[in-house]
Amino acid sequence: MVKYELIPEQLLYEGTITEENLFSPSPVIVSHILETHLAEYWEKLDRGTLTTQEIRRMGFPYSKGLVERERIITGGTLQCCQYAMENGVSINVAGGTHHAFADRGEGFCLLNDIAVAANIMLKQHMANQILVIDLDVHQGNGTASIFKEENNVFTFSMHGKKNYPMHKEKSDLDIELEDGTNDSVYLNILAEKLPELFDQVQPDFVFFLSGVDVLESDKLGRLGMSIKGCKTRDEMVLKACKKNQVPLVISMGGGYSQRLSDIVEAHANTYRTAQEIYF
Repeated sequence: MVKYELIPEQLLYEGTITEENLFSPSPVIVSHILETHLAEYWEKLDRGTLTTQEIRRMGFPYSKGLVERERIITGGTLQCCQYAMENGVSINVAGGTHHAFADRGEGFCLLNDIAVAANIMLKQHMANQILVIDLDVHQGNGTASIFKEENNVFTFSMHGKKNYPMHKEKSDLDIELEDGTNDSVYLNILAEKLPELFDQVQPDFVFFLSGVDVLESDKLGRLGMSIKGCKTRDEMVLKACKKNQVPLVISMGGGYSQRLSDIVEAHANTYRTAQEIYF
């Protein structure tokens, strides 16, 4: 999608970031993929032997280039973890592929970047208790499924009740929102839940999926949030992480507004907010 090029261009143009703040990720290595995804599924992706039904569920026509793209996205989120440990926060301009399950892809997601990174963080003892804050308009069903029996990862998803996926998995905490939910209702719920989550989970690392498909202008979202409200949402999450001194990795997630400028502006606000709060 063109937004992945336009977001850094806009941020460089306005001076929010410099070239020194950017990095080009390496593809995630296969052994790291296999800490989360089943070997049989990875082999199908790698060899191009997915069934027609599996490809249809995935949402994309299969290609080796698509698999490589997903490896780079996942590698980016994993590399962000080290930068977050050093600087407090790091952001992947892509990522948020939360519909990918351990054994299959769904909803335009092949590899679950946050799940892969979280599992590697735990395996390498870089974190002991991880909190996933998924505020994309769609439930993080793949992430919820992957970590349903993992006590060291707490999954929180706040999403549209009647939106995709129609069959929801069970996160550790799910909050379902009615169609048309506006800034006031959304932000009041989040303001109540965030402190409770940090008190309950006591995370030492946070992954935040900051999808901007919560906007009223989004073609798929069905909620009623403004760009200003979306920015306030991000401020609340980032301030909570900063206050609790918990390193934070952000994946951009979805955004499908009719006007490309609305998508870029909402995503760019996440970076601007990180700059204001952390630097």
